[in-house]
Amino acid sequence: METHPDIVDIRERHEMAERAASTPKVQAVETMAFLTGLYLAASPWIAGFNGLTRLTVTNLIVGLAYALLMSGGFGRAYERTHSMAWACCALGVWTILAPWVIAGDVSTTRSVWSNVITGAVMLLLGLVAAMAARAGDKSESAGRGRARAYRAGPR
Repeated sequence: METHPDIVDIRERHEMAERAASTPKVQAVETMAFLTGLYLAASPWIAGFNGLTRLTVTNLIVGLAYALLMSGGFGRAYERTHSMAWACCALGVWTILAPWVIAGDVSTTRSVWSNVITGAVMLLLGLVAAMAARAGDKSESAGRGRARAYRAGPR
């Protein structure tokens, strides 16, 4: 059972995903994204626009969602990380647009600048994570091709 091709392939993909997730670049992106999400969640109190209730609630929910998605808390399989990174890009765009989209008087200078800068950082970190996941997918498919050739043996 230990040498079954499917088990060997699953083990190789898991090990490759663990190696990719443990690189300093990926760890730095995950850490910066987690901190950015926490900042967005706390930004109404930090930047001083917590009186704008709708934007406060929106920033709290989006910030916590972003921090959870980008911190790798939902698994290390890069097939899922790639789609999570694109979802985080969408959250970054939403954060940029939120001061104008949310109904009510939320267009204070502090809220706009805080959301635009934070949203841009979120978008960039999401793009970096998506590209890292894509690079992981490419190296993973190349590794599977080598593993298949190895298992097939010489011809």
